[in-house]
Amino acid sequence: MSGQTLTDRIAAAQYSLTGSEVARAVCKATTHEQTAPKKKHLEYLIEATKESNVNIPQMADTLFERATNASWVVVFKALITTHHMMVAGNERFLQFLASRNTLFNLSNFLDKTGSHGYDMSTFIRRYSRYLNEKAFAYRQMSFDFGRVKKGAEGVMRTMPVEKLLKGMPTLQSQIDALLEFDVHPNELTNGVINACFLLMFKDLIKLYACYNDGIINVLEKFFQMKRGQCKDGLEIYKRFLTRMTRVSEVFKIAEVKDKPNNTLYC
Repeated sequence: MSGQTLTDRIAAAQYSLTGSEVARAVCKATTHEQTAPKKKHLEYLIEATKESNVNIPQMADTLFERATNASWVVVFKALITTHHMMVAGNERFLQFLASRNTLFNLSNFLDKTGSHGYDMSTFIRRYSRYLNEKAFAYRQMSFDFGRVKKGAEGVMRTMPVEKLLKGMPTLQSQIDALLEFDVHPNELTNGVINACFLLMFKDLIKLYACYNDGIINVLEKFFQMKRGQCKDGLEIYKRFLTRMTRVSEVFKIAEVKDKPNNTLYC
């Protein structure tokens, strides 16, 4: 499928008539075209989150509305657009999402229009769960693991024991939700799912850096911990080891798809 559909054009025109440029940009970013959301629309929305006169709840509601569409393409692109804004937008956008009791309720989403719809619906359900977990982690920690400072002076490396032992399971849950996307190279068949995978891969790099910092901190403080804390710390370390194989598998997929003859960046 190429080019915007008549439905896309009508929706964009309706938003133009109401004077909502933000809503129009959301609509343009989430067309029925089986390609990644266009960069110019994403950049507009990201910049809009930084404007004090932009209504963040209204912006989010427009994205949520697009995520209720029957088409897997529109819903997937609504999730991708939201993800871009969570990563690169003003933090108040992520703060608002984290303040909601529910974000995306897509656990039963299914586009029955052909086998491609069935296949992509599976990944939409998994992806929405990850974004929900990302927002929940922010609510729990009051910061985004992807944005914090990493390394020897980083947040997870210098975190006090009590907060560390509470924060690491939250980080592990977010990583688990990401790994449960569980896509294989032969399933990265169009620009939409490729755009999603690229975003999640970039998240994984940042989350893994935090995870590694946290584990180093746990090990360095292990012999200073109380008995109960030692038990929690050991459990965190065991979980870390079991996740390493799955993390390396995602890196291998990215390596395969990043070769010149492949199309990860479509």
